[in-house]
Amino acid sequence: MLLAAATPARSGDRVVDFGAGVGAAGLALARRMPGVDLVLVEIDPALAELARANANANAIAADVKVLDVEATAETFAANGLAPDSVDVVLTNPPFNDAGRHRASPDKVREIAHVATATTLQGWVHAARRILKSNGKLVLIWRADGIAEVLQALDRGFGSVEILPVHADVTAPAIRILVRATKGGRAPTRMHAGLLLNDESGLPKKEVQEMLAGKGRLPLAVP
Repeated sequence: MLLAAATPARSGDRVVDFGAGVGAAGLALARRMPGVDLVLVEIDPALAELARANANANAIAADVKVLDVEATAETFAANGLAPDSVDVVLTNPPFNDAGRHRASPDKVREIAHVATATTLQGWVHAARRILKSNGKLVLIWRADGIAEVLQALDRGFGSVEILPVHADVTAPAIRILVRATKGGRAPTRMHAGLLLNDESGLPKKEVQEMLAGKGRLPLAVP
């Protein structure tokens, strides 16, 4: 829901959600911004079918594609995702560090949550390929992996904006939300951190609104 709230999109934009799972982020964005041309990309057929069901249950038009994000350009094109054809890509890639995270014995869950050495680079490359010039990529990643994100975006992206996410005012950031522009040239900007909980440990009002699909974050401002 935070990823959806951080994604800039306008009615008529073609928006692709990489690793969509059951469709939560992409569908939340489409609910907030009616009229987007939404594509949900998911490697697991069972999750893709749930994404279709969720789209239908919420009366949201979505083209669900069973596709590996790291597939070839030819495979993407055969699935209607040609180079330079998309306005916005949003993604919550598998980001857990394999060296520090105990992988699930369930292979599907492991693929969904644990990054390989090439995951981030591969997913950013796929986004760069299908995005139009000045198209936007928005992703969420581990806060301690900020260097990996900046390195992955170094080729082809600029105008990077970063929003740290903290559990509360006493805790270091646990996640970063990142927006980048294909071909962008503006300097990198670091936004004030988002605090999920107030001093009493309860979710802040603005966070509750975003979790309900009603709010947006500074990264979503065009």
